[in-house]
Amino acid sequence: MVTASPPLPLATASRPLAAGGGGLAVGAGGAVRRRRRGLVVRSVASDREVRGSASTEEELSSVLSSIDSSAIASNITHHAEFTPLFSPEHSSPLKAYHATARSVFDALIMNWNATYDYYNKVNVKQAYYLSMEFLQGRALTNAIGNLELTGQYAEALKQLGQNLEDVASQEPDPALGNGGLGRLASCFLDSMATLNYPAWGYGLRYRYGLFKQIITKDGQEEVAENWLEMGNPWEIVRNDVFYPVKFYGKVVEGTDGRKHWIGGENIKAVAHDVPIPGYKTKTTNNLRLWSTTVPSQNFDLGAFNAGDHAKANEAHLNAEKICHVLYPGDESSEGKVLRLKQQYTLCSASLQDIISRFETRAGDSLNWEDFPSKVAVQMNDTHPTLCIPELMRILMDVKGLSWNVAWSITERTVAYTNHTVLPEALEKWSLDIMQKLLPRHVEIIERIDEELMNSIISKYGTEDISLLKQKLQEMRILDNVDLPASIAKLFIKPKEKKESPDELERNLLFKALESLCAVEDETESEEEESILSETTEKKAESEDVADVEKEDPEDELDPFAKYDPKLPRVVRMANLSVVGGHSVNGVAEIHSEIVKQDVFNSFYEMWPTKFQNKTNGVTPRRWIRFCNPELSTIITKWIGSDDWILNTDKLAGLKKFADNEDLQSEWRTAKRNSKMKVVSLIRNKTGYVVSPDAMFDVQIKRIHEYKRQLLNILGIVYRYKKMKEMGAEERIKNFVPRVCIFGGKAFATYVQAKRIVKFITDVAATVNYDPDIGDLLKVVFVPDYNVSVAETLIPGSELSQHISTAGMEASGTSNMKFAMNGCMLIGTLDGANVEIREEVGEENFFLFGAHAPEIAGLRQERAKGKFVPDPRFEEVKGYVRSGVFGTSNYDELMGSLEGNEGYGRADYFLVGKDFPSYIECQEKVDEAYRDQKLWTRMSILNTAGSPKFSSDRTIREYAKDIWDISPVILP
Repeated sequence: MVTASPPLPLATASRPLAAGGGGLAVGAGGAVRRRRRGLVVRSVASDREVRGSASTEEELSSVLSSIDSSAIASNITHHAEFTPLFSPEHSSPLKAYHATARSVFDALIMNWNATYDYYNKVNVKQAYYLSMEFLQGRALTNAIGNLELTGQYAEALKQLGQNLEDVASQEPDPALGNGGLGRLASCFLDSMATLNYPAWGYGLRYRYGLFKQIITKDGQEEVAENWLEMGNPWEIVRNDVFYPVKFYGKVVEGTDGRKHWIGGENIKAVAHDVPIPGYKTKTTNNLRLWSTTVPSQNFDLGAFNAGDHAKANEAHLNAEKICHVLYPGDESSEGKVLRLKQQYTLCSASLQDIISRFETRAGDSLNWEDFPSKVAVQMNDTHPTLCIPELMRILMDVKGLSWNVAWSITERTVAYTNHTVLPEALEKWSLDIMQKLLPRHVEIIERIDEELMNSIISKYGTEDISLLKQKLQEMRILDNVDLPASIAKLFIKPKEKKESPDELERNLLFKALESLCAVEDETESEEEESILSETTEKKAESEDVADVEKEDPEDELDPFAKYDPKLPRVVRMANLSVVGGHSVNGVAEIHSEIVKQDVFNSFYEMWPTKFQNKTNGVTPRRWIRFCNPELSTIITKWIGSDDWILNTDKLAGLKKFADNEDLQSEWRTAKRNSKMKVVSLIRNKTGYVVSPDAMFDVQIKRIHEYKRQLLNILGIVYRYKKMKEMGAEERIKNFVPRVCIFGGKAFATYVQAKRIVKFITDVAATVNYDPDIGDLLKVVFVPDYNVSVAETLIPGSELSQHISTAGMEASGTSNMKFAMNGCMLIGTLDGANVEIREEVGEENFFLFGAHAPEIAGLRQERAKGKFVPDPRFEEVKGYVRSGVFGTSNYDELMGSLEGNEGYGRADYFLVGKDFPSYIECQEKVDEAYRDQKLWTRMSILNTAGSPKFSSDRTIREYAKDIWDISPVILP
């Protein structure tokens, strides 16, 4: 029998955590003295203490609030000398980075511990944000910024002969995410801490990340990330905080009536904690990441000594590979199993930890009905959906609660954020794989599915069997799985039988006599009565036989009610998320409407109060204050304070100065300086030299057909072709110089996306070396796009492209970052673009393309062969195929834009439809950019119109409307 771990006396690190065991204090007159090594310290997850000498946490906290740069320099020097990461003779910027990070960690640890202790003391309701991705970005500059120690650390490093920017650049980006999903989660963590909400994040600690992207002549290549090779100074491993996680095995029923999941493969998930400091607050929350392993005794020493080394290490490898790679390829069955293991590990370890904390805080007054009033679990997309059956399993099988009580607790605890309308992204897991890997969870899901179907039948009844069938097809959790017998009987159709000649004659006679009786006199002859009576009796006998035949197993069961062996049996995770949670939210107004009216319409009809919108946001600390300090200083000067960093509504105060020439001049200078940093970045990463006098036009996001990087590069090709057709003077007259910058990763198995990357780099290789074009047009693909690259590109961008097919982008968050930094957007009415355009003003947004309600009709038009492509679109495709961009074969890429039907054909993402509108809109961009006073005004108004898109606003809405938590201010 397997049970959840008992409440653990959670981890205390093996050495004092604060001040690196040898921190600093400031003596009388500001003299720096070495503090004694001892200190009373608690782990962030422990009530136990490590006792040293007389110094206290309060003393160090007070010191840190008034510490000067000399004291910081001494502390950094101490870590460089005594923190055993590098050999003593080794001196480098990397060593300086690690020493500096350890010094900053000293400043974080006290608030980190105090935050956890206070949450324990007041036993508040706490939110837990579960996500497969946390795209954190570098921690050093963010931490010292939130601690308001940036100036002191810059000065301290200067005293030591180092430069803060150079030292910070040594930090590798944590490879814990890929795109907007992970970056949003990280913004949310920042806002939770800044706003003093009791909340933790839970994720997995990926050793090799997604991949490091390398661009070669063949396009994108992938190699493993190396972010952990030199250690991670921002985490503490909690070797005594671990939980068992089981796979495979079987389910048995014990003598106590409970189900027990036994046997199988057992691993343990070990906690690694990362502090999340808030801005201008003591609150320092926690991001807990799980690694996976097995105990040492699982190493088969006998096999090793016998020479079978692979077998000896098999258990360790199977456990550890769960956290090797983010989103491992799932083309193979092994890849699918590994992904499912990842998702279950996140859910199981996190829930066991949450439950342990709930039990510890409740003490003797433990009452499971209180669980939803103390715990809120937010599932970031469908990846953590297994939280629902896992919480049910623990509550029933381990804690002994009934189904109804466990279901009530689960439904009131869990909430779901939907991030996509793409069918392929609404996860569907093979039922066969899940049944083998998680047999108990499949039992629970089957019952949830059956109870859901009974609820559907109760709502819609059985009179309109077609409607009922439609609702069951749309809403079931299990797809292509036999209906339970109690429900399947509703869909039995009597088997039609051909009448024999005798039966046909008898029935015709009976109908004739009935007709005769209807018109004849009431008095009938005895002979007629006898015939009628005999015929009626025979018909009744026939009907009785038919009633019996209805029960005959040969009667037809609607194929809908039966498993089709030609199709896979799947678990629809999004449907399970909707059913099992008390709240479902979209992430932009248009997206939330699509969720209600299309993706989950039947669920919305059944539970309309479950559905709501929470438009995404980004943290203004990282995404303008820290990454764009020069512009931040200008904003603070003109608004009159830096209150806007915590209250972005104050950014609207810039509107009244939008036409002020002094502000415009300062604004353009800041933008120019940011562009110079982009010039350096491009030179260092690609070797290309670009002019800062050109417009910087940027599209940085995950490479996907619906995001339409292909539309962008085809527009560039069209521009290039037109330039080549002109003389030099005409070119200069007709075109604004542009540097067109791309960044983003294509999933390793997404062939079409990788073709797009290859095409972009081929175009760049031709255009950038064309002497006729010079600086009028450059194309750059920045390799290995990540948060740090974005922190340089976004402040220096002037036009940003958000050009997805309308109705397909849930929200987007990079559009918010660009707008906040005064960058103009060109885009469709999709995702958060709709709201950004409303906030910044229609005249300050370059709009093109079909609208979401038109998309389905346009695809139908295409399927019927009625779409007529614009001649300019045909022209650009022909130019691509002419060989001007090298010897690569672009038939598959261009072929996806042609034809009217078929997989990978028929221009599903409407590139051809929107192409003419797009290039005409780009002409308007050129026209506006020529008037720099107008352009700067538009830039200022984009920043002034961005207050709504702070993640602080979003988190306040989650806290109030979904989690029901309140800020907790530390004393």
